[in-house]
Amino acid sequence: MRFEKLSNDKIRIILDLQDLEDNDIDYQSFMSNSSDSQKLFMEILDEAEEQIGFITKDYKLMIEALATIDGDFIITVTRSLPDFDIASVYKKRTIKAKRKSNKLTTDTIIYEFNNFDDIFDFVLLLKNLNISGLNAFTKDFALYTYKNNYYLVMDNIDKNFDAIKTFLCALTEFGKSINNSNLFKSRLNEYGTLLVKNNFYKALSKNLK
Repeated sequence: MRFEKLSNDKIRIILDLQDLEDNDIDYQSFMSNSSDSQKLFMEILDEAEEQIGFITKDYKLMIEALATIDGDFIITVTRSLPDFDIASVYKKRTIKAKRKSNKLTTDTIIYEFNNFDDIFDFVLLLKNLNISGLNAFTKDFALYTYKNNYYLVMDNIDKNFDAIKTFLCALTEFGKSINNSNLFKSRLNEYGTLLVKNNFYKALSKNLK
C-alpha cells in the first residue's frame, strides 16, 4: 500500500491484490459498499493520517476508485470542509463516497476511446476481472469509429446489474464518457462507421490469449 500527497487536500492511495488478501477481502467486495470494504477503507484513512498527516475527521470526502490493467487499485481522496447547514453536517467518521461515472442517469451510455489499443486493453481487463453475465448488463453493445476515435455504445442498460460498479470502473480506466449520449448516438448512426454490433465483448475477447 502506498500513499501519495497530491495537494494539501488530495491524496492518492495505491493498493494491490496482496493488500486485499492481507485484509481477507476480495476484489468484488472491495469495489462494493459492503461492511468489510467500509471497514478496510476506514483503516486505510487512519494509515494515511499516520503516515502523511492527511486528516479526514470532520471533512467531507470525495472518493474516486479505479482498477488498473496490472491489478492495482488507485483511490483518490479529496477532502473539503462541510457546508454549515444541518442537512450537510456529517456524523463523526462518516464517508460520503462518490465515484466518477458510476451513477447512471440514462438508459444509453457512450464511451470514447482514443485508439483501438485502449479498447483491447479494456477487454483484457474485463477478462482478467472475470466479470460474468455482461449480457445481463446490456445486450446492445455497438462499437463505432468516427473522426479517428472509437465509441462504445451501450443501450437498454440494467442499472441493477451486480457488477455495474466494477464494469464502469474498468471502463473509465481507458475511455471517456460522452455527454448528451442520445444526441451523439444519432450522430454516430449518421456519420460514424459501425464496426461491431451486439457481441462486442465476445468478438474482441476471442482474439485474446
